[in-house]
Amino acid sequence: MLPQDLIAQLAAELHRSEQSRTQVEHFSKRFPGMTIEDGYAISRAWMQLKRAEGRTVRGHKIGLTSRAMQQASQIDEPDYGTLLDDMFFEPGALPTRRFIAPRVEVELAFVLKHRLQGDRVTVDDVLAATDHVRPAVEIIDARIEQFDRHSKAMRKVQDTISDNAANAGIVLGGRPVHPHEVDLPWCGAILRCNGVVEETGLAAGVQGHPAIGVAWLAMKLAPWGECLEAGEVVLAGSFTRPVAARQGDRFEADYGPLGRFAFHFA
Repeated sequence: MLPQDLIAQLAAELHRSEQSRTQVEHFSKRFPGMTIEDGYAISRAWMQLKRAEGRTVRGHKIGLTSRAMQQASQIDEPDYGTLLDDMFFEPGALPTRRFIAPRVEVELAFVLKHRLQGDRVTVDDVLAATDHVRPAVEIIDARIEQFDRHSKAMRKVQDTISDNAANAGIVLGGRPVHPHEVDLPWCGAILRCNGVVEETGLAAGVQGHPAIGVAWLAMKLAPWGECLEAGEVVLAGSFTRPVAARQGDRFEADYGPLGRFAFHFA
């Protein structure tokens, strides 16, 4: 485990990186012994810095949910990060200045009505605790370089986890539905950028059922004495590859019966 003073130092680096829009080099390269647990400790320390400045927790995100992404990252489970109040955006104009290298992913968001906690949480528990599910897109970003500036090597999962699992924003849209109103694995979406279809996918791409990740997250938080609280939003994981976004790009997320919404990077 990295020393606490170093964890605090690296969290502060991420904080400055986001504010200055200047990426930092891979932590895993600078500290080869760094573990996944170190990554979560750094992410938590960074979120604590933000909370000390007045930000509030509104939920969580789950990442690396597809088998292909897990194999590429050499892990066998997803990762997770924190959603703060200033990460939520309405459809419409998104401030490009808030991001460094934004990319867009298509997901489903679970909005909870009851607390989920403990080390034995099932899909049925998640569905019973969910007030509604609605379409969402996640804006991911890279405060830590995605590719090393010297070797061009891809960053490791320890880096991604440190970087709040790459989360930077969330846009909620479409039609909220009760979790039993639709067959969630068969919920699909089309993502267009500037009128061109960039990605399509089904929510079954998220471990077979999007609620599986929510149950996993509740159990992962339990050893920390934490849980998923009523009212929180949980992004269940992307079922498309991330699509790079630049200033001026216009996106439309079309979820068919669950509605569609548009946004652009201003």
